[in-house]
Amino acid sequence: MRAREFINEGRFGTIQPDVARSLPASYAITSLPNQDPYLQYRFGVAIAGAKGAEQRRRDNVKPYKRSTPWGQNEIVVSYDPDIEKWIDDALGEMGMKSSDAKQLSTFTSEEDTDVDKVSPVRKYKGALGT
Repeated sequence: MRAREFINEGRFGTIQPDVARSLPASYAITSLPNQDPYLQYRFGVAIAGAKGAEQRRRDNVKPYKRSTPWGQNEIVVSYDPDIEKWIDDALGEMGMKSSDAKQLSTFTSEEDTDVDKVSPVRKYKGALGT
C-alpha cells in the first residue's frame, strides 16, 4: 500500500460524515485555545459545575466565578505561627509594606461548620467487649 492511497490532505480540518455519526456529542470550542492548560482546567471545573446547577440553586451555593478571588496574586499558606513576621520581613526586604499582605483565613485549619466531627461507628472495646 502506498502512502498516497491512505493520506488525503484535502480531508483535514473536518470530521467525515461516517466518523461524525459514530462519535457522541462532540463540540469544537474555538474561543478555548488548547495551548492554555489552566484555562482548560477552569473550563472543566465550570462544565462540571454547570451539570450541578439545579442542586446548587437548591442548596443556595454561590455562583461559579470566572476568575479566582485572588487574581494573579502570590498566596502563602503556612502552619508556622510566626509566618506573619516572616512575610512582613520579606516584604520589607523587597521595599513593600506589611499592609500589602491581606490575611485570608485563620491560623487554625478547621472543618466547615456543617461537617459532622463525631464518628457514627462505636469505639472498639476489645475482643470480649471489656
